[in-house]
Amino acid sequence: MKNQNSKTAIIIGSGLGGLSTALRLSHLGYDVTVIEKHSNPGGRLNQLKIDGFTFDVGPSFMSMTYELDELFNSVGIKNPIELEELDPLYQVYFENDSRPYKIWKTLSKLEEEFKDIEPNLAAKVEKYLSKAGEFFHDTEDKVVKSNYENVVDYILKLTRVPLKHLPYLFRKMWTEVERNFESEQVRVIFSLVAFFLGSTPFQTPAIYSLLNYTEMKHDGYWKVKGGMYRIVEELMKILKERGVKFIFNTEIVGIANSNGKLNSLIDRNGKIWEADIFISNSDAAAFRGMILGRKKFSEEKLDKMDWTLAPFTIYLGVKGKIDSLMHHNYFLGSNFRGYANKIFTSSIIPQKPYYYVNVSSKSNSECAPVGCENIFILCPVPDRRYKNNWDDKEEIADNIIKDLSRRTNFDIESNTLVKEIYSPVDWEKMFNLYKGSGLGLAHGINQVGAFRPKNKDEIFPNLYYVGASTTPGTGLPMVIISSKLVTERIKADYGIIQ
Repeated sequence: MKNQNSKTAIIIGSGLGGLSTALRLSHLGYDVTVIEKHSNPGGRLNQLKIDGFTFDVGPSFMSMTYELDELFNSVGIKNPIELEELDPLYQVYFENDSRPYKIWKTLSKLEEEFKDIEPNLAAKVEKYLSKAGEFFHDTEDKVVKSNYENVVDYILKLTRVPLKHLPYLFRKMWTEVERNFESEQVRVIFSLVAFFLGSTPFQTPAIYSLLNYTEMKHDGYWKVKGGMYRIVEELMKILKERGVKFIFNTEIVGIANSNGKLNSLIDRNGKIWEADIFISNSDAAAFRGMILGRKKFSEEKLDKMDWTLAPFTIYLGVKGKIDSLMHHNYFLGSNFRGYANKIFTSSIIPQKPYYYVNVSSKSNSECAPVGCENIFILCPVPDRRYKNNWDDKEEIADNIIKDLSRRTNFDIESNTLVKEIYSPVDWEKMFNLYKGSGLGLAHGINQVGAFRPKNKDEIFPNLYYVGASTTPGTGLPMVIISSKLVTERIKADYGIIQ
């Protein structure tokens, strides 16, 4: 391992992956500068404030929270984030059924909730989660938390996973839930985690049933006291204390000079940014194509990759309290398979869409004025490859709001004080998401591990990547792991700075 007196590192983007990498590298002695397109840090882990209402822009809860502990502990700090566990985790409304189903982490309560439609549910869930848990623990360190030099290295590491898990690779998640549960409602509920990956259970490999294990048994779901943006605020406080520099309102648009290695970048105003090491927290696939001009990642090639669903989000400040809503809620229709099969590639938004509703004012009164609620609605929709024009976003939002009003028996439209809508076009523009894809590349077998864009560049030896579209994948805990993996690569290449 080499010891150097000084090494400068530029991180492009201040999402959770970028901020986590900045923390790790600054602890190793690197002189770190973070360049951010917007006026505030966080990327998709951001907040929106309008007239006394505060909304989570993107993520609204977290699992595998021990990865937060690992991040702070790795630099000698106790985790400053206060977390509160959710139980029930969320509730689910089905079309034509006014009664919501509460999804309890406590299995005895879960069994009571579904006693009329799924007998002996606790035993079934225990069996299902036990199998998923075995797969999780047999792969977490060997596969998820590993760097790969090439495909052969990846396959060799896969061979260390017990053969009993092999069927997981060739089955879809829906097949797995069908094998374990009898009622359509329970099958749907246990397959909802596929949507957290920006996909559907009919396309997502059964290996991701491990997410059911992390949500219901291993760690659960947690909300952040004070709102999700508190994670960013605490990281920023520590990073500034450690001398990490931040440049806001600056978008990197290309390479200014390359000579065997990456020497500098150029921003939209033509300014040159030089460093020894560069780490992109932008989408790892799209950055290679759109900024570096790599033929393997041309628009034509990118369009043929599998991308996660795009987000259509609505932020409502509402006068009054809606008793039928919890902190986390799902509103589903009656034709799950039909909806899932069409939602990826249709240019027409269904009249009765499926959507998620977060009301953080239920547990954090500071998010809304007295007597009001802040409502965040997320509806998965096709990305711009399939629906390019989103001029109808007001009409789509009104349709969703009317459906939510009907199903909660509360006139949301008449009581709306604040309203903001982000279509996939807006998400793409704000966060440089390829064609508006919300969570980057999807997680099919051909786009995970060594088949995912690498966290070290193929051409420039001093360019690295962190975030959802490189290894190991999407989600807050995964991008924290991603920061650990890319830091390991940089440490191996450049050492600890004296």
